[in-house]
Amino acid sequence: MPHAPEAPSRRFQLVLIKPSHYDDNGYVIRWWRAMIPSNSLAALYGIAEDCADRQVLGPHTAIDISVIDETNTRVDFSSLLARFRRNGNLGLIALVGVQTNQYPRALDIARPFREAGLPVAIGGFHVSGCLAMLDGHAVGLDACREMGVSIFAGEAEGRLETVLRDAAADQLRPLYNFMNDLPSIESAPVPFLPKRHVEHTLGLSASFDAGRGCPYQCSFCTIINVQGRKSRFRSADDVEELVRLNWAHGIHKFFITDDNFARNKNWEVIFDRLIMLKERDGIPLGFMIQVDTLCHKIENFVEKAKRAGVTRVFIGLENVNPDNLVAAKKGQNKITEYRKMLLAWKAQGIMTLAGYILGFPSDTPETIRRDIAIIQDELPLDIIEFFCLTPLPGSEDHQSLWKNGVEMASDLNIYDVEHVCTGHARMSKQEWEDIYREAWSLYYTPKHMKTLLRRAVATGVPLGSLVKVLVTFATMVHVENVHPLQSGLLRLKRPSERRPSMPRENPLVFWPRNVWETMSKHVVVAGAVMRLVATALVIARDPRSGEYTDQALKPVGADGDETLDLFTKTTGGGAAITHAKRIARLTHPDRII
Repeated sequence: MPHAPEAPSRRFQLVLIKPSHYDDNGYVIRWWRAMIPSNSLAALYGIAEDCADRQVLGPHTAIDISVIDETNTRVDFSSLLARFRRNGNLGLIALVGVQTNQYPRALDIARPFREAGLPVAIGGFHVSGCLAMLDGHAVGLDACREMGVSIFAGEAEGRLETVLRDAAADQLRPLYNFMNDLPSIESAPVPFLPKRHVEHTLGLSASFDAGRGCPYQCSFCTIINVQGRKSRFRSADDVEELVRLNWAHGIHKFFITDDNFARNKNWEVIFDRLIMLKERDGIPLGFMIQVDTLCHKIENFVEKAKRAGVTRVFIGLENVNPDNLVAAKKGQNKITEYRKMLLAWKAQGIMTLAGYILGFPSDTPETIRRDIAIIQDELPLDIIEFFCLTPLPGSEDHQSLWKNGVEMASDLNIYDVEHVCTGHARMSKQEWEDIYREAWSLYYTPKHMKTLLRRAVATGVPLGSLVKVLVTFATMVHVENVHPLQSGLLRLKRPSERRPSMPRENPLVFWPRNVWETMSKHVVVAGAVMRLVATALVIARDPRSGEYTDQALKPVGADGDETLDLFTKTTGGGAAITHAKRIARLTHPDRII
């Protein structure tokens, strides 16, 4: 009779933590339900599960994997320390996907574990970007060394098992640098999180990357220097595997985190596979993807996106002033194509969201106000996400300022693209900060939100979905003082989770104030919900709503819309029209523009 396999004699505790960061009052930003799922956690969990299944620490050592996304789950230090003690302190605390604004919080999380003698490693865009673009000591990396935190730069596919073995042998290296050896992700373990973790995000949404890297050279971007300019992709088989894996747990909505899915060479075969899963197998797929402003020129891309289940698309619009785009090396964005691209998505009834950066060289408060008004009137956009131009470590912008000794903010916590971190030639720091906050109010006026709802009914964008998104983007900056992408449902704060450099508040003062603030904020949000829902119901019941049109929804004219303010009043708009005509004459001399 065969012997049953021996039970593992040791249990290695692998704790994956995605840190949040501190708000302006020093409290960790955490929610009962957070807005955005963490792809870093999903990717690391998938890789770690594969390591556990392959018994990379040997047949006598099991790997217990825990996941904590601090944007929706509290880090219970005492419980984690007790778990390690029960297992002979065998294991690793891994701080994953750490961005620059999360770096101070990550160090504060690491400190009690290091004081207890536990191994801690940190990875993500901050440490990887610093090592890729700066020297090995720049922007706070020595803090890791002083604390004994191991730095992991690069990506973990095929490398995590080495770190686990070193940690199990108590031989964790100070630095693992794989920045010059980025791995293939085809056939690699797919991103996945158990449903109990996904349930902490709004809408029960998961995430995955179908590709990494980007060929463009935007000077403010860190992705090109951390994930490389040579793109790497998952196969359609990989994507089907992760979709089926999630669907088996009741998860069918995803955020595809590729910086530009339209430039994924496998986009069509992936869409075809998703169409099969949706139309043949009946999986009710829903996706949000990120694309560039020229995606509509790819034959069948927009149409197949709709069939595959894409309901929302994020576009890196960044700015409507060509001179600003050139200054940021965002030359691939052509404002002459903006309306054509957005109308192509509108024709499919897909909600459009766009990133818009404030603080480019030509920006002033006056030009920003002018440009927002132009966008409202002439571009069929649903949602705009405003950001401050930020010299993130790992970007060319930061490298240039760092090399030239230009002053930048020393507190990494505010490198969250909603705070001002360096100077501007045409705006003071205060003017820049003020226009950032004002921009949200300028765009999300009651009048314009009513227009957005009218456009939604006329173009087939789901009205209920748009109302939900509008509530978040119209209220969060002013109600919670956080960017909507950092928001969620029901803010959770504790006096013990205040930044160590700030004084601990008396609980007898903290809790009553917190309860009052929470109630007051929810009254404001509830009022916004009721007003928007009431407006939406009136529009939905109007039999003429389907006939609504305005300048933004009109087809692009034969003259290329060159008389619109988008081209006559923006910085460089006229030159963009002239350039487009010149290119058209060279490539299609038989056509007249």
